[in-house]
Amino acid sequence: MGTDIGEEEFDESDYSHFAERLEECLSVLGQLLDRPGFGVGPATVGAELELFLVNGAARPLRYNQAIRAAAADPRITVELDRFNLELNASPAPLAGRPFATLGGELNVLLDHVAHTARDHAGRLALIGILPTLTRADLGPGVMTDVPRYRALSSGLRRLRQDPFRIRIAGEDPLELASEDVALEGANTSFQVHLRVNPADFTRTYNAVQLATAPVLAVSGNSPTFLGHRLWEETRIALFKQSIDDRQAHGPRRRLARTALGTGWLRGGALELFTESVRLHQPLLPALHQSPPVMGDRGPLPGGAGEQAPALDELRLHQSTVWRWNRAIYDPAQGGHLRIEMRALPAGPTVIDMLANAAFLIGLSLWLAGQDQQWTYALPFERADHNFYRAAQHGLSAQLTWPAGQRDQTRTVAAARLVAEVVPAARQGLVEAGVAAEEADGLLDVISARAAIGQTGAVWQRATLAAAEQRHDRERALAVMLSRYLRYSGTGLPVHTWPVAGKPRFTGAG
Repeated sequence: MGTDIGEEEFDESDYSHFAERLEECLSVLGQLLDRPGFGVGPATVGAELELFLVNGAARPLRYNQAIRAAAADPRITVELDRFNLELNASPAPLAGRPFATLGGELNVLLDHVAHTARDHAGRLALIGILPTLTRADLGPGVMTDVPRYRALSSGLRRLRQDPFRIRIAGEDPLELASEDVALEGANTSFQVHLRVNPADFTRTYNAVQLATAPVLAVSGNSPTFLGHRLWEETRIALFKQSIDDRQAHGPRRRLARTALGTGWLRGGALELFTESVRLHQPLLPALHQSPPVMGDRGPLPGGAGEQAPALDELRLHQSTVWRWNRAIYDPAQGGHLRIEMRALPAGPTVIDMLANAAFLIGLSLWLAGQDQQWTYALPFERADHNFYRAAQHGLSAQLTWPAGQRDQTRTVAAARLVAEVVPAARQGLVEAGVAAEEADGLLDVISARAAIGQTGAVWQRATLAAAEQRHDRERALAVMLSRYLRYSGTGLPVHTWPVAGKPRFTGAG
């Protein structure tokens, strides 16, 4: 959730000065984007993996700061709640075998953290929402003891002035309220970063926005929360509502801080940064000592030339506007742009997460290379609807998709759509330089998962139902999670996991 800050208490003058600094940052970013060669470079892929720490009974373990300190690796950071950690994999060139590189680094980090956690009688859980969480686990004192998170909670409550209310439909509908943002820590995700040249940003970003729904439908891994069976990817609803700064009883026309967007992008990355500033008030108005300035020489291709402006305030503000697909400005390497894809859940295994990432990147790159007429034929509201229906219903969701003709669309079940667009995703990856055998191996996982209909969420539901034949809901959730952790530890993709009373799948992957 961003860079640490030292302050945690602010007055109205801090918010005012910060808002002024944001306008200065936007002006400088506009000048940067006008510079020939700015941000041009080879595409890279990076990733952030959030995870849960659990004890021997698979209950949340609140030792993230101690485990991080003992691990002593700058790629390991704490997250919002005391039972969360985040692992940050280094960017890898998209050409070649990027997912093998990411997977190798993530596995090394996971092994290191797991070894460190054992000294605290802990282990790791890669899952969108921990099934054994209870309301008591998310009460006072659960937030990690750092200024940023206390300030973030205060900043959101300053704007909302009401409890954060959660309402999620499902087999067991859920309603509850919280006085702080601790509920957000019940979610863990696998966030993927793709470096994009500024000239390609608009078409690539629009493509990611459309591609996210079918990928999410085949990636669901969060079917329960606090003992309630809810969405296939409940994390999407929970995250959005747990940090909603809009007042519960006021006008709701203002866009939530967590949203897919306002429409198809037309004006490039600057349009997204400007929207973030115009639509959302600052939460963490921590000023950098020096205002942003442009030197006499701009960054040149390949990172030569002067250091790009840090734009600290804009990057800090952007880290508190949680678009599902977010524009990132990074001053490193002469300055560049990335698209952060934030909708995918953590788990069940590294191979599952890499397959999800490959499918999303490949399909997005293929769509970006097509005639952009589809952004006029398919209203953005339908893409937004797709996204939430995919989260709610998974592979059974009905999704609207561009048809063969330039001005037509069609509605199709997500499972069928996934099968249809896997070849397009492969083409997108291979044309970007990804080794064909790597693309094939990962996309085979997606195809097999869609063919038999077993996502992480589907496996959890079926295993929970089997466990409930012998146990009450609380115990059945613990039994299910114990089995989940055992199979996750094998590294085998979730479509191969057996469910009690059903034969094990032995096909692709």
